[in-house]
Amino acid sequence: MLPGPRPPSLEGVTNPSRPLVIAHRGASGYRPEHTRAAYELAFTLGADAVEPDIVACKDGVLVLRHENEISGTTDVAAHPEFAHLRTTKVIDGQRLTGWFTEDFTWAELSTLRSRERLPEVRTGSATFDDRWGILRLVDLLSIIDEQSERLGRELIMVAEIKHATHFASVGLPLHELFAAEVAGWATPTNLIVESFEQTVLGEIRALGVPGRYIYLVDRSGSAADLVARLGPKALPYSAQVTSAGLGRLATAVDGISVDKRMLLDASSPSGTTDLVDRAHAAGLLVFTWTLRAENRFLERHLRRGSAARDFGQWRSEFELILGTGVDGVFADQPDLVLSLCDPPEGVSPSP
Repeated sequence: MLPGPRPPSLEGVTNPSRPLVIAHRGASGYRPEHTRAAYELAFTLGADAVEPDIVACKDGVLVLRHENEISGTTDVAAHPEFAHLRTTKVIDGQRLTGWFTEDFTWAELSTLRSRERLPEVRTGSATFDDRWGILRLVDLLSIIDEQSERLGRELIMVAEIKHATHFASVGLPLHELFAAEVAGWATPTNLIVESFEQTVLGEIRALGVPGRYIYLVDRSGSAADLVARLGPKALPYSAQVTSAGLGRLATAVDGISVDKRMLLDASSPSGTTDLVDRAHAAGLLVFTWTLRAENRFLERHLRRGSAARDFGQWRSEFELILGTGVDGVFADQPDLVLSLCDPPEGVSPSP
């Protein structure tokens, strides 16, 4: 049994009787993430919203990639003309070697093809490798408009702004680029903006971009913008989800989005934590990431069979999370979440 109506701050955005179902990078459980096919399939499957990860290339064009390092999601390594661009950088404290979007022009990136990021787990999706190129943010806005018209309902973009502090350091201010791109498209009900960095959320809001603003919270560490400003004195994410921390966040953002493991507690009689209740009490919406059906992403006791790619007992985990009263869920297989929220009459979702 799902909890009652959503908090009023989501009114006008989605069905008030269930959480917002957000297709994580499109229907990324079935098609290579951030491709046209992944986004179009997500809406066909019934998702309310899609979530693009937004990074920039050298000439300021915003593109959709999980990270600015693109060797795992494109065929860039097969392009000898770009071999000289392979390099090592430190991004938000992590040392990475590969190819980075900010070193390419859009004309160069547009020659690459998209590939499945997890081919060993998503073998079916990997059969679609190299069929589609990289999308720009402007391309996704057109897809959302096309699909909204086709389906006769307003569809939503949950835009994640990635590595804003890093991009600002190389002369690519994502808040300005994003605000310019969505000007004239964004409305209070079709846009949600999220980031692991609160600074960029405030900068975008200050530019007058309408919508809801959601702060992404990880299980450990500290936000990159705080680390850049305060070093080892940066407040950890854990301190931001105490009751006092949530109260402070409520003065600046509309909600938080947390790792699903922050909602699960095997030692609790309910199997869940009280984070959603405490955030709601502070006046915040709560989203969570990421619901995935494969064994690889489930707790050990919920796995079935020995293959990481096989679907485990996803229904048990999904129902626990939905039962917390969370306001939005990110899912790689949005149809599975919807089968629990809005099952067709006489049909029971597969385990």
